[in-house]
Amino acid sequence: MVGGGQGAFIGGVHRIAAAIDQKIDLVCGAFSSTPEKSKASGKELLIPDDRCYGTFEEMIQTEASLPTDQRMDFVSIVTPNHMHFAPAKLALETGFHVLSDKPATFDLQQSKDLKGIIEASGKLYGLTHNYTGYPMVKQARDFVKDGEFGEIRKIVVEYPQGWLATKLEAEGAKQAEWRTDPKRSGAAGCMGDIGTHAENLAEYITGLQIKELLADLTAFVPGRQLDDDGNVLLRFENGAKGVLHASQISVGAENNLNIRVYGEKGGLEWHQVEPNTLLVHRLGKPTEVWRTGNDYVGENAAHASRTPFGHPEGYLEAFANIYKNFADHILAVEAGETPDAKVTDYPKIDDGIRGMAFINAVVTSSANGAAWTPIEA
Repeated sequence: MVGGGQGAFIGGVHRIAAAIDQKIDLVCGAFSSTPEKSKASGKELLIPDDRCYGTFEEMIQTEASLPTDQRMDFVSIVTPNHMHFAPAKLALETGFHVLSDKPATFDLQQSKDLKGIIEASGKLYGLTHNYTGYPMVKQARDFVKDGEFGEIRKIVVEYPQGWLATKLEAEGAKQAEWRTDPKRSGAAGCMGDIGTHAENLAEYITGLQIKELLADLTAFVPGRQLDDDGNVLLRFENGAKGVLHASQISVGAENNLNIRVYGEKGGLEWHQVEPNTLLVHRLGKPTEVWRTGNDYVGENAAHASRTPFGHPEGYLEAFANIYKNFADHILAVEAGETPDAKVTDYPKIDDGIRGMAFINAVVTSSANGAAWTPIEA
């Protein structure tokens, strides 16, 4: 693991998710930007002293020198955005697979460069857009793919939070500090942090790519350098229209990602705060309530479930599905086998490039007075 040391949030989530299916062990790490903190973090995680490294360069180079059956198998990158590219590049070029937190890189050019590095290395690369891991999200995707609703006409996706309604970054809040700093977060704040999740979810479920958009970004909190709220109109490749709203100043909102998809014959609705439920609408018929774990769900939703119906599965399990599929893909490759399509169902570098191109487009559109702007991925 690179990053995820003392005081980090997402590193702990990654570690729990990786451990759920008992296929992955954390064996080494460079957990912080300072060697002292990295080693202290590793000690807390019960990692042997000789595998708690001061830098990611030291970790990758040292692990590569170990016998094949003793070295790490892949690298998990859980740092702030500006530190995604360098460790991914070095790990891939040194012969290790990489699973990275999103966004893929700091900017669009880096993500395109990274794709070339991945292809040249022959190694696997995954991205933890974890909301695609939910069983009912996979069921929603299959409904659309199977033509249950006919041609898709309208997509509405929202991701409101309220935790940055005040200037937390000025109060020493680590998670707020880097997310509102353009040197570490990138060109966008809220839109880069959670707007990309909304974009990815919309494209994943519908199978449609956003062609162009019109965006209005705002930094409502005085003195904040990056956007904390944004409203976007979307035009999809098939002619469908959409609305994407992301906000981190919506007081009272927790983590309220939700999506509604409407086609000519019906549609669906999914809410992250009630993830085990998918509402399905069919023209002229009562709304159907689909639930995780039941025998009637499709094989992709079933593959993403671990417990019988009525036993809640949520954020950590969805996150774990990314890790499980990535681990199974590595095992298949090492065994010389062709993995099942369900195993390769996790976000990859093309999703990362789409996300970075989305960020570029919303920032450009807003700066140009909310002008229609193409997504150039």
